[in-house]
Amino acid sequence: MLSYLINGISLGSVYAIIALGYTMVYGIAKMLNFAHGDVIMIGGYMAFCSSSYLGWPPIICVLFSIVVCTVLGIIIEKLAYKPLRAASSLAVLITAIGVSYFLQNAALLIWSSNPKAFPNLINLPSLQIGGTQISAVALITIAACIVIMIVLTLFTNKTKMGKAMRAVSEDKGAAQLMGINVNGTISLTFAIGSGLAAIAGVLLCTAYPTLMPTTGAMPGIKAFTAAVFGGIGSIPGAMIGGILLGIIEIFAKAYISTQLSDAIVFAVLIIVLIVKPTGLLGKKIAEKV
Repeated sequence: MLSYLINGISLGSVYAIIALGYTMVYGIAKMLNFAHGDVIMIGGYMAFCSSSYLGWPPIICVLFSIVVCTVLGIIIEKLAYKPLRAASSLAVLITAIGVSYFLQNAALLIWSSNPKAFPNLINLPSLQIGGTQISAVALITIAACIVIMIVLTLFTNKTKMGKAMRAVSEDKGAAQLMGINVNGTISLTFAIGSGLAAIAGVLLCTAYPTLMPTTGAMPGIKAFTAAVFGGIGSIPGAMIGGILLGIIEIFAKAYISTQLSDAIVFAVLIIVLIVKPTGLLGKKIAEKV
C-alpha cells in the first residue's frame, strides 16, 4: 500500500512538473502549447546522448538537457507562436499540433523508432521503510517537484520578472503601456516551461527507462489533464492535480486494471469538471459582454 502511494506521488510529481509548464504558458500567453510533451522527449534524448555517447557525468547531462530544451522553447515561441499573437485560438492550436508532429518526426529521422535503453542517471541506493523499499528515483522526483513549485511561486510573487509575468497575464495591453516587454516576458515563460520539461523528461525516463520519439506524447496529455484538473493557470493547482492524477493512475493499475487505468484517470477528470468546471483551485473569471 505504502509503495503504491509513493510510486503514485512520484509519477504524479513528474506530471506536476510538466503541468507547471502548461499552466505557466496558458496563464501568461493564454495559449495551449501542445508541443510541450515532445519537448520532454527531446530532453530525454539529450540526456541519453550526452550520457551514452559522450560519457558525461549525470549532473552535466541533466544541465545539458535543460539548456537545449530551454533554447528550443525560445526558438519554438519565436518561430511558431510569436507571429500568431493576434490570431485566433484555433490557428494557435493547429500550429501547436504541427510543431508537435514536426518534433516527433525529426526525432524519428535522427534516432529511428527503435526504443533506447535510458541510462540510470540516479545511481543511489533505495530507502527501506518498514518492509517497503522505496527507490531513490521516486524520492528525488518528489523532492524536485516540491523545490520547483516553491521556487516558481517565489519567482512569480517576489521578483521583478515574475511580477511582469503576472501583469502580462492580467492584461497584455496595459502591461505594455507600463513599459513591460511583453514579447520578452512570453519568451521567458516558454524558456522556463521548456526547462521544466527537460527535468521531467529525465526523471520520467529514469523511472521508466525506455526512450522513443513518442515518449512524451501520453505524459504530455496526462500533464495537461493534471493542469486542467488542478485549475489551469494556478501553480499550486498544477502540482495538486499532477500528484492526484499519479496516485489515481497507480492505484487503478494495482487494484482495478492496467488496461483501464488511463480511462479511469480521464473519467475522474470529467467528473471533477462537471462538479467544478474551473478545476480544483481555478478561479471563475467574469467576462464583460
